[in-house]
Amino acid sequence: MSVLPTSQAVASDWLAGGHRVVAATLVERIGSAPLDPGAEMLVDDGGRIEGSVTGGCVEGALFEEAGRILDGAGPRLVEYGISDEEAAGVGLMCGGKVHVFVHELDQAAREPLEQIRRAIDAGRTAALATLLDGKPGGAKMTVLEDRVVGGLGVTERLDRSVEREARGFIDDGVSLVRRYSSRGEVMGSDIRVYIQAFSTPPAMVIFGAIDFSAAVARLAREVGFSVTICDARAPFVDSPRFSEAAEVVVDWPDRYLSSHPLGPRDVVLVFTHDPKFDQPALASALASEAGYIGALGSRRTHAQRVERLREAGVDQADIERIHAPCGLDVGARTPAETAISILAEVIAVRTRRSGESLRDAAGPIHPRGSELEASAAGEGAIPGGE
Repeated sequence: MSVLPTSQAVASDWLAGGHRVVAATLVERIGSAPLDPGAEMLVDDGGRIEGSVTGGCVEGALFEEAGRILDGAGPRLVEYGISDEEAAGVGLMCGGKVHVFVHELDQAAREPLEQIRRAIDAGRTAALATLLDGKPGGAKMTVLEDRVVGGLGVTERLDRSVEREARGFIDDGVSLVRRYSSRGEVMGSDIRVYIQAFSTPPAMVIFGAIDFSAAVARLAREVGFSVTICDARAPFVDSPRFSEAAEVVVDWPDRYLSSHPLGPRDVVLVFTHDPKFDQPALASALASEAGYIGALGSRRTHAQRVERLREAGVDQADIERIHAPCGLDVGARTPAETAISILAEVIAVRTRRSGESLRDAAGPIHPRGSELEASAAGEGAIPGGE
């Protein structure tokens, strides 16, 4: 998932300034790699460089690729990894492989890129599709909430297929290479298109203004959440430690959630430690599509919560969606340590990982393409969501 289109904004500005611009876009990652698909490095005709695709492993080689394209070579999908003889000396130290699409951004790309920037600046979702095969390689199409800008220049059917899948990718927050037939049908492998989804940040709603709330909010904001701390008690939220880390709202939990629908990417945390707040907060959260619902407190406290929820008519399947006590068992004691524990569990649930030590775990550190495909189909969403 991409959130802020920094490289798209820079590319648009450079093109507007009359410069030739080459983009090297990470479109696929196999095994471990430092950055996720969507990472991009830009090189212009003056030698300026913006961004990175691996944090330094292959950027030197990509700069040379960009020079060849500025000298007249065509677009190219390149692969780098420790077993790749062509990339000797720039292999990925982490042992994975990356596929990077290197191509020149022509003036026709300006409008799709500018539309991406405008959409994100306005808080709207969007997707950018880039043609990887055939002519015109590198053609771009932007899928907005209400329309499509540009086209891939192959067939109208391909544009329609890509638009349909791009809208699904936006909903799921994933970016992938998709394959289509030469006529643009989804059942085929002749044409590859990289679809990059730009989603608005997932929401985290924390009920209860306590030290733990401020600590979680600060860390969650760094992870990419849009954080709200909500408490019905105005004096409790009247501290800069809350407003500096999150939006602060004075309201009752059920009333707040009734006007703020949540989706599978969103998180609710209940830190109020008071039944008159806990119960409406949890009941309302369970009635939403929030992907992660967590609550602080001892096991005894949670058992009492569960009894009250049952008495209120909440069924057992919904009650089991609650992570309580929330967080991974890392021995956390301080608010900062507890924040790390909770955010670690949120990430583990979202990615369907166990949360165990990487030293003791088996299998790839990063999800492979098939796992990302499953996520795009809805199988990788946070439980309780899509």
